[in-house]
Amino acid sequence: MRVAFQGESGAYSEEAIIKHWDDQAEPVPKPYLPDVFNAVEKGEADLGLVPVENSIQGSIVRTFDLLNERTLVAQGETVLRIVHCLIVNPGVKAGDIKKVYSHPQALGQSMEYLEKHGYEPVGAYDTAGSVKNIKDDERKDAAAVASSRAAQVYDMEILEQGIETHKENYTRFLVIGRDKPRPTGSDKTSIAFVVKHEPGSLVKALSTLSERGINLMKIESRPLVGTPWEYIFFIDFEGHVKDKTISEALDELNKQTNYIKHLGSYPRAK
Repeated sequence: MRVAFQGESGAYSEEAIIKHWDDQAEPVPKPYLPDVFNAVEKGEADLGLVPVENSIQGSIVRTFDLLNERTLVAQGETVLRIVHCLIVNPGVKAGDIKKVYSHPQALGQSMEYLEKHGYEPVGAYDTAGSVKNIKDDERKDAAAVASSRAAQVYDMEILEQGIETHKENYTRFLVIGRDKPRPTGSDKTSIAFVVKHEPGSLVKALSTLSERGINLMKIESRPLVGTPWEYIFFIDFEGHVKDKTISEALDELNKQTNYIKHLGSYPRAK
């Protein structure tokens, strides 16, 4: 089974694939998040794994946008503990470093450490890709923030491990594909919707869930492109679309909203 992910070999997404499927999956690296969706849609990969939320930096909003825009659905999730390392070319010392490269999420999760040492953070497209780049360029004045696995993959040195600001640092990933898993009894459903532009419409929509005892687990809003100051809401809640209570709630929401899309019902991460 081929599973596409965003980044280079050694990225946290690849680590999450290994954690979720062990040796049953062949990771397929892709430069950017849309490329992961493209790979699955075109049959270059069987599934994709995309980050959706970090416990420090919050939501990866581009993933939400793509789930809404594309035909693929979420069909699983996994959670990975993120441990950031300061990685350099062999022989580079802490005092040599001027700039530190990584994905903006990783830099944000390590900002307290970077500021303490006076390092200039520089955003890049990927954590592991940053390690690869400073290796290829033989940088002696730069470091990268990435995983210990990335240091092993590119034969680089770890100056310090565990530089994230908070140790309770986790990233949640979604498995994306075309399948719609059957209920397991421990499921989560994700939807996107746009409420009518009138007073109390959002409260009414959310009450449709709460009145049925449905546990809301997450809510996120994004600007509705083309309609200034209106928003599309993304929510996660417990249950499966095939559950009678969930099905009835979605039928009612369909009447209350201008737009609604089921993004997936899938087993919750253990």
